[in-house]
Amino acid sequence: MMSLQTPRLTLRACSPDQLLALIEQPEHFERLVGLPVAEGLHGFYVSDDVSSLWLTALREARERGAGPDPWRHGFFVTHKEDRCVIGSAGYKGAPDSTGVVEIAYGIVPGYERHGYATEAAAALVTFAFDHGASLVRAHTLPVANASTRVLLKCGFHHVGSVVDPEDGPVWRWERGREPV
Repeated sequence: MMSLQTPRLTLRACSPDQLLALIEQPEHFERLVGLPVAEGLHGFYVSDDVSSLWLTALREARERGAGPDPWRHGFFVTHKEDRCVIGSAGYKGAPDSTGVVEIAYGIVPGYERHGYATEAAAALVTFAFDHGASLVRAHTLPVANASTRVLLKCGFHHVGSVVDPEDGPVWRWERGREPV
């Protein structure tokens, strides 16, 4: 199974089966993945923020027997020392024809404010550039917050406000191969 390593985390590529177990049968997730889930992770995947189109595509991928695909299904963020899944990190698809890829990440509340989101985001950026991306993009709520601080630490710069079709008004952040 593909994984990315940071000093304190392992980002493990997710399969459709694993993601759907977390969403639909969280009591079976630990048996399937081999790691427990930190409190709050299930809530990330069953909130109104989760795209119904993504869920449909996930179910179709499971029916096809698809395995892990970091561009479509992302990674579980696992804490090396505590040996549990504390968040998720991934992409909104593979780099497009111009080399642009968008990242997203989240850490459960009990593990926030320890730099784990920054480690995970930095790993996503490195993986993207190592696999053909020329520009990494992220969107945040249009206010200064923890995500904006993570992106600044990872070398992103704020390029303006846009309206995301799924999320509404957001701030756009971008980073080329060399941080600004």
